[in-house]
Amino acid sequence: MMLTIDTGTTNTRVCLWDAGGHPMAAASSGTGVRDTAVDGNNSRLREAVRGCLAHCVEEAGVSFEELEGIYASGMITSNVGLCEVPHLVAPAGIDDFVQGVHSELLPDVCPVPIHFIPGVKNRDGAVELDRVEEMDIMRGEEVESLALLDALPKGISYLFVLPGSHTKFVSTDSGGRLTGCLTSIAGELLAALSQHSILADAVGHSFVTRESYRLEYLLAGYRTAAASSFGRAAFSTRIVSQFVDSDPAAAANFLFGAVLQGDVQAVRASRALSVGRETRVVVSGKEPLCTAIIDLMREDGYFASVERFIPPEGMSLSGLGTLAVARRAAAR
Repeated sequence: MMLTIDTGTTNTRVCLWDAGGHPMAAASSGTGVRDTAVDGNNSRLREAVRGCLAHCVEEAGVSFEELEGIYASGMITSNVGLCEVPHLVAPAGIDDFVQGVHSELLPDVCPVPIHFIPGVKNRDGAVELDRVEEMDIMRGEEVESLALLDALPKGISYLFVLPGSHTKFVSTDSGGRLTGCLTSIAGELLAALSQHSILADAVGHSFVTRESYRLEYLLAGYRTAAASSFGRAAFSTRIVSQFVDSDPAAAANFLFGAVLQGDVQAVRASRALSVGRETRVVVSGKEPLCTAIIDLMREDGYFASVERFIPPEGMSLSGLGTLAVARRAAAR
């Protein structure tokens, strides 16, 4: 049995897995590393992790001493987490992550050591100002990528797209190594524009949902941004609302496409990723971001293959990836 911990900016998830890789118990908390950054200490995070761990072992009727191990990933390994672990430098495969694991006993959190999995950065050393675009970092998306690599056919180079408030693009080589990442704050930008700008009225202060998704307007926003600029396309959301279609869903989809156009363009132009036309694109994450990114990357036409991956019901990519590292470590 294994326990996995996934801590992000705003929440923490813990899962207890049996020997066959099936969830036995799970717990979550609305506490993440943002609380540490705000409070100036990690006491709330420590308490949240402790509570989630205790809940899982109690629910399953087991003891901590019966476990093969407890493995943690995500922002919990950052300077505002529970144990800071240096990033690995890309390219990095699963064995590099196993070697980079740092074990720490935190008696007020758990009676047995927790094994912390490192994140990844694109390069080592100082970064020159004119090469800033090549540099990127991730904590959490690396284990999601390892889960995808474990589930998908081997010997293929992939581009994984993991959409959210911060969308992460992760490139891999045919040997199963993570070769680079690129981060976009398109989700945060969309939220800011939809709630706190002149465009809020046009989009009804709301976001596109699965039910309100309208491909025609998404593509129109995307094409307008590509033909002019993001700033111009964003303002054109008001034009759509006042002169084309007064339904807020139409304007929201138009803005959605305009915001995401930059991400699609960045993937092909970026020096942070190792991709080509033959790279297989796999998108996994929240809706309607997944569907929108797939539709726009297919509209762009650069990549020959763009598809979606849906994890098994009730399982998260981060948990599956952390479990993959834990199993590899235990097998050594």
